[in-house]
Amino acid sequence: MIDLKLLEHLETYLTDNRRNRFDAVLSQRTKHFTVATEDVYQLHNTSAVIRSCDVFGIQEVNIIEERNTKRIDREISMGAQKWVDLNRYNTVQDCIDNLKQKDYQIVATTPHTNDCELHNFDVSKKSCFFFGRETEGLSQEVLDMADCYLKIPMVGFTESLNISVSAAIILQHVTTKLKQTDINWQLTENEINEKRFDWCKKTIKSYDEIIERYYNKLKKEG
Repeated sequence: MIDLKLLEHLETYLTDNRRNRFDAVLSQRTKHFTVATEDVYQLHNTSAVIRSCDVFGIQEVNIIEERNTKRIDREISMGAQKWVDLNRYNTVQDCIDNLKQKDYQIVATTPHTNDCELHNFDVSKKSCFFFGRETEGLSQEVLDMADCYLKIPMVGFTESLNISVSAAIILQHVTTKLKQTDINWQLTENEINEKRFDWCKKTIKSYDEIIERYYNKLKKEG
């Protein structure tokens, strides 16, 4: 449980602009949609996907590193990893099992015999959009376990887009469409308070000292 009095105390160390910014951003955050990247080779692609998730209000990103384990490129993600929750997995199976437990449908972003074009996608279902490696795309394992297949209509000679571009296009479309519905897509009150607490911790430089003084004061008063 979040200590709301402690949270209130911590937020006194934030500027009014920062507190208002937290409130505004959190009001647009969602876990109705999430994203997963599978063994993306190019570091900047994963980082750019994380940045797009932050921009379009996606709170969680799932990173599968079965073959590749890389740090997040802070310059390209523009600090987005500070505001977005990263869930890391060593195998596709572990990632999908976890997502299924959270009632997400697995959406493979790839042309497929039974695929759905982006403008026809049903936003009412909790969904995780999977993006694959730059050259090979998604593994057969993901394709076999996917609940549906999604593609971006393209009319040029080029048959594919960079994954970070694909992610941005898809997320912009589905989040815009979602917010036009009456679906309860926002974070719960408890989730919002958890993120406020987390963001305070990541923002306030003297966080540990403030916490120590706070609890020392409570002991004296108690």
